[in-house]
Amino acid sequence: MSVKFTILGSGSGGNCAYLETENCRVLVDAGFSPRQIRRRLASIGRVPENLSAILITHEHSDHICGLLGLADKLQIPVFCNRQTQDATLWAFKNKGNNGRSPAPSGLDGGDPLKYKIDWRIFSTGDGFELNDLCVETFTIPHDAQDPVGFLLRTRHGNFGFVTDLGHMTRLVIERVGAANVLVLESNHDVKMLQNSRRSWSLKQRILGRHGHLSNEAAAEAAAQIVSANLRHLYLAHLSRECNRPELARHVMAEQMHHLGATHVQLRLAAQDVPCETLEMG
Repeated sequence: MSVKFTILGSGSGGNCAYLETENCRVLVDAGFSPRQIRRRLASIGRVPENLSAILITHEHSDHICGLLGLADKLQIPVFCNRQTQDATLWAFKNKGNNGRSPAPSGLDGGDPLKYKIDWRIFSTGDGFELNDLCVETFTIPHDAQDPVGFLLRTRHGNFGFVTDLGHMTRLVIERVGAANVLVLESNHDVKMLQNSRRSWSLKQRILGRHGHLSNEAAAEAAAQIVSANLRHLYLAHLSRECNRPELARHVMAEQMHHLGATHVQLRLAAQDVPCETLEMG
């Protein structure tokens, strides 16, 4: 059986991806409401009842919005580290993103203990197995409690997730070097961000070393990551206000051309609709 991969949506309004192997079906993040996640899964002929697990990168609301409701109702195991678990419960209790921004619709308030969640806690840097899926975790620089990236190893290829990071580190480069498919943040165009109506403090946070990668920073990161192994590169977490898909694609396409990386297929993840499903094997 082949491996199937679909980014259900990615951006500041929500992030969620689906990976299916012969014996495992997982979500990476759950940044939409449970109803929206169900609808997006249905668009690719899947249902959340068949999920094996939900993997969480960090606790910001655009990555956990539908987590507790989905995991509670369907008793889907949730894999994250301890600090992310604590921060997630805090965010739901206070209906917000650690006080930094309003909660999106679907992030329930009230006592998070009303949810019965099957938490599976890992230590950052550890690896573990989910049936025929091998999960590797590693730390990334972002303004969350203990944010992680993932390398998911399958029989037919390896999938790397490095979104929401302010700068590329040697560790991240090393850990995703084996990726055949890479989901990489290309959040903003620097000039558009600087000229936006966003507050000075928010601009500084986004531009900081624990913020988000610009199109140019993503291209520079890709230059250090691209190898013969990499076949598919997804640009993810594009800002609606401070980026445009054609800008992000142009900057990365120029980098791929400069590198001679004609073997890498460039794709853009959208906020509103799932990407076309990638099938490998």
